[in-house]
Amino acid sequence: MFICVKGGHIVDPVSDFEGDGNVWIKDGMIKCIETGDLDSEELPVFVEDEDVKFIDAKGKWVVPGFVDLHVHFREPGHEYKEDIMSGSNAAKKGGFTKVCCMPNTRPVIDCGEVVDYINDKSKDIPGIKVYVIGAVTKGQDGKELSDFDGMAAAGIRAVSEDGKSVMNAWLMREAMKKAKSLELPVFSHAEDTTLAGLPIGEEVIVSRDILLAKDTGCRLHFCHISTEWSVELIRKAKADGLDVTAETAPHYFTLDKGSVNRDGNKKMNPPLRALKDIKAIRDALADGTLDAIATDHAPHSKAEKESEFEEAPSGVIGLETSFAVSYSMLVKTGLLTPLKLISLMSSKPAEILGIKPSSIAAGEPADIVMLDVDEEYTIDGGDFASKGANSPFIGMTVSGRPIFLHEIWE
Repeated sequence: MFICVKGGHIVDPVSDFEGDGNVWIKDGMIKCIETGDLDSEELPVFVEDEDVKFIDAKGKWVVPGFVDLHVHFREPGHEYKEDIMSGSNAAKKGGFTKVCCMPNTRPVIDCGEVVDYINDKSKDIPGIKVYVIGAVTKGQDGKELSDFDGMAAAGIRAVSEDGKSVMNAWLMREAMKKAKSLELPVFSHAEDTTLAGLPIGEEVIVSRDILLAKDTGCRLHFCHISTEWSVELIRKAKADGLDVTAETAPHYFTLDKGSVNRDGNKKMNPPLRALKDIKAIRDALADGTLDAIATDHAPHSKAEKESEFEEAPSGVIGLETSFAVSYSMLVKTGLLTPLKLISLMSSKPAEILGIKPSSIAAGEPADIVMLDVDEEYTIDGGDFASKGANSPFIGMTVSGRPIFLHEIWE
């Protein structure tokens, strides 16, 4: 059977194409793209006598599946918050077809056996690929390097101490040297724990890790960048030719610290920043200093988030709201083009991982989603596929609803 995603507005940053077209698919592969008379009822010659299932995409975007560099699916160890299946369902609802699980699970992802466990649990979930990020140090205790060789053999895509920084600079330098030898990027959670919560706490580690990357030649990627001066440091590192990339998350270009009001659903790490930081993050997305939009999807239980603000854990969910918030705040406002936004959510993060970016072109896998950019709605805390409902965007009116095509044509 052929699938025809008919009359959609194709936005493909890999081929730098934006325009209306029909996408013809068979056996999970794109057969061809039609861009002529889209209303014609005449079938292409290659269809012959086979059945065709049409998916009406008129008025909707058709884009490569999103890639999230930064999620916490909590399994193993904290499955009551999220597990691989529920996290994958949340990802699919948000238009993501590839996600990267961070290592701060219990046990920590610090050896090949835990990587194998996650790979085995996720391998048969249709329509989504779960990648694993390994811990920099054993148990994330900051004292001894993890089993990089064993994790690399099991298929990790990067190493990170996410949730904290490796505070020992010598050990971080050793980690970068080892990662370079294995051709793995290092994902840095930039936070000096002695300055936790302060903007300078992020900026001190951004500066340190840039210097270490310069010394070791490793590929360095910064997670959830949130401050103006972090952006300036990264901009300078790129200008100097260093192999440095960085992501931010929707809450850092949308919400400021004045909106927190002791709401546990707006408590995250790094915390929300000042208006000047929001402007710097938006500008950095526009000029290419920041390479990707990730979510830092971090579910917690309702009871945990409703405890006293000081006791509530840091972290917010984001997979199901990422596109709508990003589209509403960045494209509808005129800051970014559609091609630029989709590159930040699809092709650029794939390049950072070292995997082939998905493209809507003949001969490529049909890794595509549909986006109803005209649908306006209010984000509802009771409507999430994730086990967590700790979103900072509950009650926000947005535009843009992802439609996961894989489940339509199955």
